[in-house]
Amino acid sequence: MTIIDGKQTAEEYKSILKQEVKALVATGKRPPGLAILLIGNNGASETYVANKLKTCHDVGFNASLFRFENTVSENEILNCINELNFNSSIDGVIVQSPFPNHISPQKINEAIHPAKDVDGFHPMNAGRLQQNKPCYIAATPKGIMQLIENIKLKHREALRGSWAK
Repeated sequence: MTIIDGKQTAEEYKSILKQEVKALVATGKRPPGLAILLIGNNGASETYVANKLKTCHDVGFNASLFRFENTVSENEILNCINELNFNSSIDGVIVQSPFPNHISPQKINEAIHPAKDVDGFHPMNAGRLQQNKPCYIAATPKGIMQLIENIKLKHREALRGSWAK
């Protein structure tokens, strides 16, 4: 039986990413920048965002948290996204769900520039994914695919080792 150790796999990927960021910075470039918008005070979202921020810090990304009250207007969120779309120090934008009922997830997802849509929710990224073209892919499905690939690689290595005996 194969046990999938997601934490170990995540640590391996974080270690690789940390080295890639160090190499990028060593060439005189800035570290990647991520903006996270958090609306309201949902406990699960707070925890999830805290983990994202910690991971960014651990690998050397610049991460910025933009907090909004649950009563924020949709236009305020859209204006913030628009500013982030044009901010050259921000490479990716995440708006943490769930959203309050008065805010349209569709409008929010469509407002994020496709090149900064690290969740892969923009219709352009979703369409490119469907056509098997390069795009951002939502983190959870991508993580699952990476776990499966990791298992396949380890399985192949184990088979190769058994053939050598």
